[in-house]
Amino acid sequence: MMVRPLAVIFDIGNVLVRWQPEGLYDRDLGEDRRRQLFAEVDLLAMNQSLDEGAPFRQTVEAWAARHPRWSREILWWHDRWSELAAPRIEGAIALQRALRAKGVPVFTLTNSGASVFEAARATQDFLSDFDRFYVSGVLGVARPDPRIYEIVEQDSGIPPDRLIFADDRADNITAAARRGWRTHQFESWRGWARRLVAEDLLTKEEAGL
Repeated sequence: MMVRPLAVIFDIGNVLVRWQPEGLYDRDLGEDRRRQLFAEVDLLAMNQSLDEGAPFRQTVEAWAARHPRWSREILWWHDRWSELAAPRIEGAIALQRALRAKGVPVFTLTNSGASVFEAARATQDFLSDFDRFYVSGVLGVARPDPRIYEIVEQDSGIPPDRLIFADDRADNITAAARRGWRTHQFESWRGWARRLVAEDLLTKEEAGL
């Protein structure tokens, strides 16, 4: 007989909301200027520092000051955050809510700055709809470092093989699988829904299939 997972863990970016910041810049600057900006300013490195706990506004403003040619566009990372992390993936959010409605514990494990995450929670209701929160900027360690998965195990008290984790990135999934977690590389909410049905956590109807 299949043993069900005891908790379901969601990444956020590209699982519950789209995270493709290039899209905003392509739309407002054009692809050529966006490529120039990203070549001259390592915005993804700036974001990594946020994930590791750097303060949101102060960090973005400091990077803008160091690159005055692109200061306006760098400040968008803070001032237009809700447009960068968009749109919502409504099918995945429905799965999150269906699981909780059945009493299945639902956690988030995400790389995000603490202040970034709190700012996002103010505008996105589903970000408060978890039983436990594991946020890299709060914990001081980010995926795929094995320590962050160990923190989840120790804090929740759930054995690794009774956790199931959805993330869009192969490196994050691989790190979790190495610790014995059940994993699902997210490509679409329907694929995730089918996996949750296969794990006997939701019926097809509950999963929207």
